[in-house]
Amino acid sequence: MNNGTLVSKCLKSNEVDTLIDDVLENYDNDSSSPLIPVLQAVQKNQGYLSRDVLRKVSEKTGASLSRVYGVATFYHQFRLEEEGIHKVAVCRGTACHVAGATDVYNALVRELGIKPQEDTSEDGLFTLQEVRCIGACSLAPVVKIDETVYGKVTPKKLGEILNQYRSES
Repeated sequence: MNNGTLVSKCLKSNEVDTLIDDVLENYDNDSSSPLIPVLQAVQKNQGYLSRDVLRKVSEKTGASLSRVYGVATFYHQFRLEEEGIHKVAVCRGTACHVAGATDVYNALVRELGIKPQEDTSEDGLFTLQEVRCIGACSLAPVVKIDETVYGKVTPKKLGEILNQYRSES
């Protein structure tokens, strides 16, 4: 590990300490558990919850590491791995499903080279997820990348769409 990386890790660690302390100040021993708000604050700042962060949350809150991990893995809002630069959501609502969303999703997995049990491309550009409904049923099947919605998507159109984001990064 070079000095720059070490300094960066120390700065992030201090940042995490401060975030946790700030959230804990709003709780007293008699109130509800601050665990979820602490995890939310840290994830908002760091982007995800690393092992080191989970240990730090355990130390600072007094909750066991297994409890912290249990909460972080129970709620879908928490991520234990870093997300890609661009978030790709494939709508799996009824209209999109009927219109071929499964084919679109499978084509995205191939195009992005996402490995089984993972959701982020190896280059770190894209994180793929399935969502229940984007609310653009008349455009089915729908893919949303960051805040842009693409309708009537086919597996053949995906390369062109993704290349726009690859060239930006």
